[in-house]
Amino acid sequence: MTLSSKILQGFPWRRFAMDYRYSLAFNLFCGLFITYVLGTGQYLLENLVASMCIGSSAFIIIDGARLAWWGEQRRPGWKTLALIVLAAVPLAQSAGMALFGALMGVKVTRSASLTSLSAIAPKDLSMLLFTLVACAGGLLFFANKEKIARLEALAAAEKARAETVARQALQAQLQLLQAQIEPHMLFNTLANLQGLIGFDPERAQLLLDQLIQYLRATLRSSRAQTTTLAQEFSLMQAYLGLMSVRMGQRLSYTVQLPDALRALAVPPMLLQPLVENAIQHGLEPNIAGGHIAVSAAREGQTLVLTVSDNGLGLGLGLQPAAPARQGTHVGLSNIRERLQALYAEQASFTLTDGAPAGAVARLTLPLNPP
Repeated sequence: MTLSSKILQGFPWRRFAMDYRYSLAFNLFCGLFITYVLGTGQYLLENLVASMCIGSSAFIIIDGARLAWWGEQRRPGWKTLALIVLAAVPLAQSAGMALFGALMGVKVTRSASLTSLSAIAPKDLSMLLFTLVACAGGLLFFANKEKIARLEALAAAEKARAETVARQALQAQLQLLQAQIEPHMLFNTLANLQGLIGFDPERAQLLLDQLIQYLRATLRSSRAQTTTLAQEFSLMQAYLGLMSVRMGQRLSYTVQLPDALRALAVPPMLLQPLVENAIQHGLEPNIAGGHIAVSAAREGQTLVLTVSDNGLGLGLGLQPAAPARQGTHVGLSNIRERLQALYAEQASFTLTDGAPAGAVARLTLPLNPP
């Protein structure tokens, strides 16, 4: 394969065609400028055709040489470009006028075709100087255009890098928030397990099975970025099953998850902290215990998750504006932080008094998150 064929094979034809669109607009401007600024307003068609022929010839020589030898990513120095322009101007003038004569059916004189510099007439010299100035102006235009494009590419790359860093920081924050394990609950469960082994081995085995199931579900959820509502309810039921073994008849619960919502994607470990808070602050301190109801429902374009109990309520239990207690699993403040980070103002969390007793925690999430 020859050198010329290798150059043509790797030539950026698409970039060449895109640059030529700007060249056509510039040639049109030159034709109008010659006609109405430098001339008398006559011969518009001839001036436009001549500008197109000469300008296209200059563009093919200058931009073609630049792309062929330096490609799209590199550019020659200003001295090299100046030499290319100086060499291209007389060639473009000669070739352009020859093409103009062929298209318009006129005879181009020897001096106009610039085959001999000594024979150049003043009019032809003016045309040569105008071509030189026009080529220099076009070169400056393309140079500034490429500089702006490079700056925009750098700005876009920096923006993408900043967004990546922000996403990584957000993900790290979310993983930290959702991976906080409740040591108080875990230690109490192990203490209960130790006490049951001696006098109620069957219940101890049930408690151990529930604890293993709960820890396995918790570990899987804490490492996931998203989960389904069915998996979230499965984790929450594992926790409730564990707590029901610990609390016995003092704890009862119901779960309502419509089949149409089971495959819905949600952030992991949002429900379980609400159930934990209901037990720790509403039911466990209550001598009689109580009941927890967990439900999911669709209201328009939002998903509503509700955890309600009939325990001590907000007056004796957890205050809605209070910070999360030291050692809680995720805590109400962490839930708000996660919702803000994931959904901004499209999600909400409320904790209100229940009727006739207890508390109601309500999560509202968009079905089509941003």
